[in-house]
Amino acid sequence: MLKIAFSPIYQYDLDPKHRFPMIKYELIPEQLLLEGTVTDDHFFSPDKLSDDQILLTHTQCYLDKLNHQNLTAKEIRKIGFPMRPNLIERGKYISMGTYQCALYALENKIAMNIAGGTHHAFASHGEGFCIFNDFAITANLLLKNNRVNKILIVDLDVHQGNGTAKIFESEPRVFTFSMHGERNYPTKKERSDLDIAIPDKTEDEYYLGILKNILPKLINEVEPDMVFYLSGVDVLDSDKLGRLSMSMEGCKERDRIVLDLCHKNNIPLIVSMGGGYSEEIKYIIEAHANTFRLAQDIFF
Repeated sequence: MLKIAFSPIYQYDLDPKHRFPMIKYELIPEQLLLEGTVTDDHFFSPDKLSDDQILLTHTQCYLDKLNHQNLTAKEIRKIGFPMRPNLIERGKYISMGTYQCALYALENKIAMNIAGGTHHAFASHGEGFCIFNDFAITANLLLKNNRVNKILIVDLDVHQGNGTAKIFESEPRVFTFSMHGERNYPTKKERSDLDIAIPDKTEDEYYLGILKNILPKLINEVEPDMVFYLSGVDVLDSDKLGRLSMSMEGCKERDRIVLDLCHKNNIPLIVSMGGGYSEEIKYIIEAHANTFRLAQDIFF
């Protein structure tokens, strides 16, 4: 059975300025249940990360600032959210959700987190609406507990996974692959193991052609025990921050390529949602829902 991490705590109550991107965490489960793609049995409520688990990835100084709400005004601006204690709690549950998804995937080949994909969080600071780096935390926990030996991170959010790249720049057991908008945030890119920068206005054929060529080779070369997939839907032409020109079907085909390859190669897969900022929420929900629909069709 497909397992999906979701908790009411994901539905963080923000001021109207920050509220819109967060609505999807309520609406995606509702849509999947309404259409019958999943049932209540598919969802699980994650536990909360302990500080010791977080400190495998993030620094003591940064964690102390978060726990005691002592970030500077500059540090808060870099993250982009007004700081509140329950926002930090939310991040601990979301990141634990990704780790528990990984444990499920080792048994059932795939698991998905309704949230996550917080790839702009560095070891010592957050930025770009990311506080804890759920992929980095999960990878470090799996490696520490000897559950895997090699991880391939496939980051197809339109923004480069700069925090993830920096955290693992000297870790040979984690291969970071980011395919992102060349001229998009962040302005200063970090160095992933493989970066592919995509020009503005890129459409389906060009994007998918690159992915179909690159990803099978990566899987053969890296030989991962697990794949982490960040499936941001900010590649859509409707996205107000994305700068690319992919269609809904093109975004779905992108997901199909990743999921098919993992399924055919018998590689456990975890998926976090990442970004999506279309003006109309229906496009965000439809694109994210496609990822879950494909997971059900391909794996089950």
